[in-house]
Order: sequence, then C-alpha cells, then structure tokens
Amino acid sequence: MSNHQFQRFLQTDAAINPGNSGGPLVDLAGQVIGINTAILTGSRGYEGVGFAMPSTTAINVYDQIIKNGRVTRGSIGVQFQEELGTNQITLQSLGAPHGVVIEAVEPGSPAEKAGLKGGDVISAVNGAAIKTGNDLVNPIAAAPIGSKVKISYYRDKQLRETTATVEDRTRVFPKTASRSDDAPDDSAPSEFGLRVESLTPDRAHTVGIEGQKGVLVSAVEPASFADDLGFSQGDVITEVNGQSVASVDEYHRAVSKLKPGENVVFKVLRRGNTDRTMTVFLPGVVPADNK
Repeated sequence: MSNHQFQRFLQTDAAINPGNSGGPLVDLAGQVIGINTAILTGSRGYEGVGFAMPSTTAINVYDQIIKNGRVTRGSIGVQFQEELGTNQITLQSLGAPHGVVIEAVEPGSPAEKAGLKGGDVISAVNGAAIKTGNDLVNPIAAAPIGSKVKISYYRDKQLRETTATVEDRTRVFPKTASRSDDAPDDSAPSEFGLRVESLTPDRAHTVGIEGQKGVLVSAVEPASFADDLGFSQGDVITEVNGQSVASVDEYHRAVSKLKPGENVVFKVLRRGNTDRTMTVFLPGVVPADNK
C-alpha cells in the first residue's frame, strides 16, 4: 500500500503537553495501554483531542528492533485513494457491496504477481471484511514478511480470490523508501523520515493553504518516525519547538538545534483544515524533572 500512514491510535481526552508525549497512557487499573504521541488542537494549547500509540503496537516495534534491528512493514504493492475506495456510488457501479478500489499496482509487486489490477475492489483480507483503507493496510502491514494473505476482490462485478505473498514495504516501494534523485534542489536532508521543500505561492495554492508560511512535506519515508506519527505528503510545517519556519533553511536550522533525546513539537497545517492546527510530538527521552 502506498500514500497511507499507519494511524491506529487510541483517542483520549487526557492533556498531552510537552513532556507528556512519549509517556504512558494508563487505564483506571493503572495498566499502561498506550504511549502518548500527538494532540489535535485548534487553540495550540493542551485543549483538544489526544492520541496515543497502543501498547500492543509499541511491544511489536520493540520485539522487531530486538530481533531484527529495524522495524519492517508488510505490503503487497497496491495504491488506492480513501475517498474513491470507500465511495458507495463508486462501489455499486463496480458491483461490490464494500471494499477499497485499487488505483494502481506497483510493477513486480506481490499484487501484480497475484493478478490484481487497477480498478479491482478488494473486499476482504484473510476473510476479514474491508470497508476502509485502514482495514486493508493494517493486517498486511502487521503480517510477517514472507507470509501469504488471501485476497477477495471484485472485478467485472464478479467475486474472485487470489493469494499474495507479503514483502517488506521498503522493497516493494523502493522509490518512496530511498531519497529520490530527482528531488527538488531546495529539499532539506531527511530528518525523522521527513523531506521538505520551500512553500512557494504556487505550491501553497496546490495544497489549498494560500497565504501561509512554512515548509511543504514532499516525502515521508516508510517505517520512519514521521510515518508512524501520521505525517503525509502535502502537510505544511509552520513551527518546530515553537520556532516559526518560513523556509527550508529556517527549518533545517531549527532541527539542527535539537539535542539527542529531546521532545520535538511540530505545528502542522493539513489540506482542507486551514482553520485548524495539528500539533505532533515526536517523543524523545523525557527530562528527569518530568519523569
């Protein structure tokens, strides 16, 4: 899968301030159920909706790092658009009761080898119904590399089945995983898995954020911190740890001042939400006075 982030978070009303990100979210029994990660706020304060990474996800990441030295995500190599893939009128015209419409299939990918094509509607993975993009992404991303998944899909209004072998996402989408040779000259080096460009007036118009200052996220590396936290291509970063950034140079200078283990706070504008600001915390080591 491409152009989708891994966004299985717990929603909470607990305030997530600097120092709380990276800390535990506990239930009434005192059990850790998540790691505080981000807050969506309109006031740029603690008021808003908080998000925590589920403890099961953190355990899985820990286990992979201990065993393999890195985190891998599974993929079969299909691209889709959430809006198109779950539109009921579109699905009805394709003869599918539910599912996600494939927009494109990566050449040489497991999906291509399994016979999937653009326009197919994936309706189930291993028997589990697919109704949203996350329903498709999550089970395949979590599947062991080399394992097989059973795909049910509609083509020409007929239900069909195939089997695909899950591969490492960075191998399936090598152009996305590596730094592109044709990236714009003003791209900053990748930090946290983010690549950014200057936000020119034309680019601001393209992403629907006219008149704003910041840097445009041009790419998000798979399985990176930025990928796990839900950054998307087209996001506009306006601040880093409270420091305004209006150019790639300013962004790079702000990031270069960060110390190892320091929490990083990004203020992000997202397409279609120009009246709201998404505050994303990149957890580091919480200072001793906050422990």
